Amino acid sequence: MCGIVGYVGNNNAKDVIIDGLKRLEYRGYDSAGIAVIRDGKLQVRKHVGGIENLEALIGTDKLESHIGIGHTRWATHGAPSDVNAHPHTDQSGEIAIVHNGIIENYQELRQELIENYGVSFRSETDTEVIAQLIGVIYKEKKDLLDAVYGALEKMRGAYAIAAIAADEPDKIVAVRKDAPLIAGLGKGSNFIASDIPALLKYVKEIYLIENNEVVLVTADAVKIFDEQRNEVKRDVFHVTWDADAAEKEGYEHFMLKEIYEQPKGLADTLGRRLSPEGKIDLEGIALRKEEIEKLSKIYIVACGTAYHAGLVGKYVIEKLVKIPVEVDVASEFRYREPLIDENTLFVAISQSGETLDTLAALREAKAKGARVLSVVNVVGSSVARESDDVFYTWAGPEIAVASTKAYTTQLMCMYMLALYMGLEKGTIDRAYYDRFIADLKAVPDKLTEFLKDTEHIERLACRLYNKEQVFFIGRGLDAAVSYEGSLKLKEISYINSFAIAAGELKHGTIALMEPGTLVIALACQDFLYEKMVSNVQEIKARGAYVLAVAKEGNEAVGEQSDEIIYIPKIRDEIAPLLSVVPLQLFAYFVARERGCNIDKPKNLAKSVTVE
Repeated sequence: MCGIVGYVGNNNAKDVIIDGLKRLEYRGYDSAGIAVIRDGKLQVRKHVGGIENLEALIGTDKLESHIGIGHTRWATHGAPSDVNAHPHTDQSGEIAIVHNGIIENYQELRQELIENYGVSFRSETDTEVIAQLIGVIYKEKKDLLDAVYGALEKMRGAYAIAAIAADEPDKIVAVRKDAPLIAGLGKGSNFIASDIPALLKYVKEIYLIENNEVVLVTADAVKIFDEQRNEVKRDVFHVTWDADAAEKEGYEHFMLKEIYEQPKGLADTLGRRLSPEGKIDLEGIALRKEEIEKLSKIYIVACGTAYHAGLVGKYVIEKLVKIPVEVDVASEFRYREPLIDENTLFVAISQSGETLDTLAALREAKAKGARVLSVVNVVGSSVARESDDVFYTWAGPEIAVASTKAYTTQLMCMYMLALYMGLEKGTIDRAYYDRFIADLKAVPDKLTEFLKDTEHIERLACRLYNKEQVFFIGRGLDAAVSYEGSLKLKEISYINSFAIAAGELKHGTIALMEPGTLVIALACQDFLYEKMVSNVQEIKARGAYVLAVAKEGNEAVGEQSDEIIYIPKIRDEIAPLLSVVPLQLFAYFVARERGCNIDKPKNLAKSVTVE
C-alpha cells in the first residue's frame, strides 16, 4: 500500500526520492511527501493528491540535500489531507518519519504523550504518534538508533518505518515489522524502499530486510540489526529485472501492456519448469508419492484475484489428485479455527508476496504443523521467505493495480502443481499427463493469435461503457472466471458488477433482470454448454442484453445472445487461461471510455499490507 523511499549519498536526495515514489505509484496512494535535511534543519513538503501536486508545491525550491525520506500515503487513520500526509515530525521539528502499516496501540501512546510530555498533535494519524514518541526518546538518548529501538519497545502493530534526525544528517534508521522493506546497495549511496521497482534505476544489489530487523543506512554502509541489536549478516540479493520491465514501452497504460505480456508470462512459467522430456520440475519442492498420499486436505488461501486463481486450483487439484481442497479468503481464514495438522498442505497465493492477511494465515497454518507452499511472483518476498516451498510465477513486474498477468501465471502454476501431484500419486497416467502438457504448451501461441485482433471487444466496450450494473454468469470453471472478470470491471471502471454461478440465477438474482440489463455469459465448458445456453435463454426472456464468451464453433449460444466473443478451441480445464483475457480487455476499454485512472484506480492499492 503506502510507498517508502529513502536515500543518503552523493546525489540530490529530492530527485532520487521523487523518482522512486513515482515508481511506487502502482501501490496506491492519496497523498505524497518528502523530508530532507538541509543546513542542519529538516525541510518537509507534502501535499494531498498525486506526486505531481507535490512537485508543484516544491516548485523552484530544489531542496538540495544528500539525505531524505519520501512517502506515498494510502489513508488508514485520518482522511487524505495535507496535514495527514507523511512525513510527520515530532514537536521540536528535529525528527521526521515515514510509515507504512498500522500502530494498534496508537491511542494509548497518544494519550501518554499528551499527559506525560505535553505533546500537541497536529494530525489524526497513528504515524504522528511514532514521530512524537521517537522525538521524546531522542531528547534523552541523543542517538537516532537508540531512540528508534526505544520506540519499538512501546509500539504494537504492523509497520515499516524510516526516520531521520536533523542533528544526525548522515543516517537513516529504518525498521520492518510485518510490512515490506528493502535496502539498496550503491557506490557512495545507499537506499531504503518498500519495493524493488523504486530502486531499479539505481541499484541491482539489495538486502531483503526480515521481520523485526532495524537498518542503519549511511552513504558508505548498510547495517542490519536484530531485536537485541546484534548485527546481522545478510546475503546480497541480485535483482534480475531491468528498469525497462517497469516501463510502459509505448502502451497507453501498464494494464494494457501487461495483458499483452501474458503469452510470454505463461510460456516462461511453464517452460522454466518443464524438462525436454515433458516432466515438471518443481525446483526443489520435495513432494513425493508417499508425502502426497499422506495429505488429508489442501487449503488454498489468498485474497482478491489470487483467491479467484485458487478457485480454479481447487477444481483441477480435486479432479487430478483426488484430495479434498478448500479455498478460503485469507482475511477470514485465521478467525474461524481451521482444522489443520501435519497432514495438511497449505497453499498461499500472492502476487506481491507481502499481503498481510495471507502472511498471517500462512503463519497460523505453519504453527499448526501444515506444510506451506506458496505461489508468488515477487522473488524474495515475505510470503516466499516464510514458506517451506515456493512455486514462483515468472510474470515479471506487474505495475497496474488491477492484476492480469499475475492471475494467468498463477493459474498455470495451479495446473502444473495438479499435474505433478496427480502423476506422482498415480491418479492420472502418463498419457493423460502428456496430452494435458501439450495443451498447456499450446496456450501462449493461441493467446498471441487472439490478441492480434481485439477491435471487436473495443467496439463492444465503446457501446456498453455507460451501463451502471453488470452481471457475470458461468458454470463450473466459467463461474470462477466470472468472479475475476467482474472484479476487473469494478476495480477500474467503478461499475457495480456482480458475478454468480449461472445455476443460482433462479434462486434470487434473476429478480434483477430487466430490459437492457447487461449480462456477460461465459460458455466455455463443453460438458455444461447446453445448460449455459438454457440460462442465456432464461435471462433473454426477461429482456437482458447478453454478451457471451464461447469457444470457436459453439454457435448456439451466439444465436441466443446479442453479441459474442469467441476464444480459440481448448480443453475445458484450461479454458480459463484464454476466457479471462476478453474480460480483462473489456474492463480496460470500458474504463478508458469512462475516463477512469486505469493503472491507479481510486481507493485501491497493489500491495495490501494492512489488515
